[in-house]
Amino acid sequence: MKNFIWTHPSVKAIETNEDPIQSITSKARKLVYEAIEKGWSGPPFNLFNLGELLNIHIRPNQRVLDARTIPIQNNRVLIEYNPYCPQARIRYSIAHEIAHTLFPDYRNSVRERKSKSAMHKDDWQLEMLCNIGAAEILMPIGSFPELNNEKLGIDHLLELHDKFAVSCEALLLRVVKVTSEPCFVFCCSKREDIDKPKYYNLDYCVSSRTMPLEFNTGMKLPETSIVGECLAVGFTAKGNECWLHNQDIHIECVGLAPYPFHKYPRVVGIGTLPKKEKKRTYEIKFLKGDATCPRGEKNKIIAFIINDKGRSWGAGFAREVQKKWPLTLDEFKHWVDYNRSEFKLGNVFTSRLEGDISTFNMICQRGYGESAKPRIRYEALENCLYKLSEEAKSKNATVHMPRIGCGQAGGNWLIIKELIENNLCAKGIEVFVYDLPKRGNNRKASQAVLFK
Repeated sequence: MKNFIWTHPSVKAIETNEDPIQSITSKARKLVYEAIEKGWSGPPFNLFNLGELLNIHIRPNQRVLDARTIPIQNNRVLIEYNPYCPQARIRYSIAHEIAHTLFPDYRNSVRERKSKSAMHKDDWQLEMLCNIGAAEILMPIGSFPELNNEKLGIDHLLELHDKFAVSCEALLLRVVKVTSEPCFVFCCSKREDIDKPKYYNLDYCVSSRTMPLEFNTGMKLPETSIVGECLAVGFTAKGNECWLHNQDIHIECVGLAPYPFHKYPRVVGIGTLPKKEKKRTYEIKFLKGDATCPRGEKNKIIAFIINDKGRSWGAGFAREVQKKWPLTLDEFKHWVDYNRSEFKLGNVFTSRLEGDISTFNMICQRGYGESAKPRIRYEALENCLYKLSEEAKSKNATVHMPRIGCGQAGGNWLIIKELIENNLCAKGIEVFVYDLPKRGNNRKASQAVLFK
């Protein structure tokens, strides 16, 4: 199946070989990482605080339809929004405008809804990508972990989007990234660059980590698809269909506001597969024990975080590794001495310990010592975890670690856990996370309660 051809100038300006959907998702994720490292937190995630961290001024203007992005002096950006819109709409509109700044040419002009006569036929491409970026900003990685166990029916998800005060589209994109069920979220529309459009086309499709099928951007849906029943905003439809490879899928969808000045509503929804079709993946296995004593019969990789400044391991889990295997620190120091340019965030160092055990040192902590803000760098961690997945696959190894990044690095475990699931578990790699048993005189305490 041919890949979709992107034609909008702003999309074509993205200097990367990645698919634009993946590129904007990565850029939005990077923006979120940097904001969290500067202290942005939630839920709720305050978009006005985010604007301050990004040096973006946000102010109300009742003459604006929804919101707009205006380049101003000193390479800064002003976002104006209509304060009389519903609160959820304001949040979505601001996030959408922040997503506009992810494009290289955003300073070239004011970004706002144009008159229909001034609209280009491919402007929907830019709008759609900004919607995806907005979803990453409204419901960032590591947020709302409770959505993992939510029902995947459209009626229940519509209730949740009111509860969390986010758009339905943003909620669906968050759910698909945390669920362990085989499913996918999609957005489709009737393209208005042709007369009397007959088919709905996939604008994008995002799969869960257990979803075995892939759907391409631009794919035509069956002419009789139930998505055509969502003729107005809020209309829902449900049914079983075959979109690809004679595979039955259950579709539940809802009509949303059309792209600016388009006639037909967009339709977003969720597709699910029978559980027997679930792609083989693993969940993190949490154990009580010591990660320096990894369990199992396979080759084992002990993974942990180190900083980008110190040549010695004087604290945290790295110190325990050094105490048990002193030679591995000597190897590390030798590597740093002869590879100084490689000793930087996002890079890794590996060392064989004994038998079937090796270490995997991930450089994703900026400096060391006390700090008012977290020292972990999530983008660097994501890069390291990708390299760890390649190492584990090449060695047919299991991965063992403590709760990395949550000690001296000051990281958020919910973010780190999701990164591990996406980069390791989703690729069929077994991951074991060890927590040391709590110390204390638990026996005496329980006896005191009993005899009391």
